[in-house]
Amino acid sequence: MFKNIPFKRVEWITSGFLITTGILTLTAVPWYLWTYGWDWFLFGVFMFFYLATGLSITVGYHRLFSHKAFKAKWPVKMFVLLFGAAAFENAALWWSSEHRKHHKHVDTDDDPYDISKGFFWAHVGWLIFKLKPEPPLDNVADLRKDQMVMWQYKWVHLISFSVSFGVPTLIGYLYALQTGNLSPIGGALGGFLIPGVARVVLVQHATFCINSLCHMIGSRPYSTSHSARDSWIAAIFTMGEGYHNYHHEFQWDYRNGVKAWQLDPSKWIIWSLSKVGLTSDLKMVARERILLAEARETNRQLDDQISLFKNAVADSANELKEQTLASLESASDRLGEINNELQTAIQEKIKLSRSNLRGLRQEMSLMMDQIESTGKLVLA
Repeated sequence: MFKNIPFKRVEWITSGFLITTGILTLTAVPWYLWTYGWDWFLFGVFMFFYLATGLSITVGYHRLFSHKAFKAKWPVKMFVLLFGAAAFENAALWWSSEHRKHHKHVDTDDDPYDISKGFFWAHVGWLIFKLKPEPPLDNVADLRKDQMVMWQYKWVHLISFSVSFGVPTLIGYLYALQTGNLSPIGGALGGFLIPGVARVVLVQHATFCINSLCHMIGSRPYSTSHSARDSWIAAIFTMGEGYHNYHHEFQWDYRNGVKAWQLDPSKWIIWSLSKVGLTSDLKMVARERILLAEARETNRQLDDQISLFKNAVADSANELKEQTLASLESASDRLGEINNELQTAIQEKIKLSRSNLRGLRQEMSLMMDQIESTGKLVLA
């Protein structure tokens, strides 16, 4: 039954932690709520720690350290290093190294959480079955120069247990003593289980979903050259990280959700901190580059639909013709929207060189002509 499991590669400490916290969340947490009842204060502490640790991963580990998408003053760095450690996703140095490998080698064997190996591997298998010995952290020389990052790297395990479990347990204990709503043991146990254990499990699996689900489910409006996808659902519980197709195309942008309607709390936090001088040098991709990426990907999808139509004609498949016409109409509408957005960008005086503007207009004109000629061919 277990002969195909590579036990020699199992990371037993990591596996034991993931399994134990998962079991406690599914068993001990419901038992606690049944025994002691619901408590709004503990839920508030849970929400604070969920947001603090989740944002420390997205704002700190990911956008600040891995991608250098902005600069931060020491109070911000200290916060994300402390609460990032409390997510139990290892040190920022190690996390950034693995993530940079992912972007450089996405969808290949050198990608640490390669989705082509399946959902389980990308989600959690890569943590359970680690390579031994561990590959060197040879792509984070810039972070090694940061004293705060190296301090966290040295003490990450002590910080993790203290902030993630020790502080919530102490808060629950003191709350029980102060209010009498719970026994001291009940308060301490509640702090340990709810804002401690359960929160760790939820934050971790939210992060893991970016590595797994966001490479399987969603749209690819900017590029289909890799498996990364945009998912507004994932963005809800990952602080805006769900717009993963955009992120893989423009990884150094401090934003993931670039549209006005896209939910990206991490972006809002970074921007807000910049207004009080705690963050600076926020990197942004120019709007015209984003629109060009969308236009080119839409054009590529249009070419695919035209090829599909030609095959449908050859096979006399009426149903496929109707589907193709609908896809062509959708592509035409999207190109029209992109054209309108580009005109708006021009009116807002976004700096476009004349050559880029002239080439872009020609490209849009060719796309629209292609749609029109294909439509005539279908109707004929």
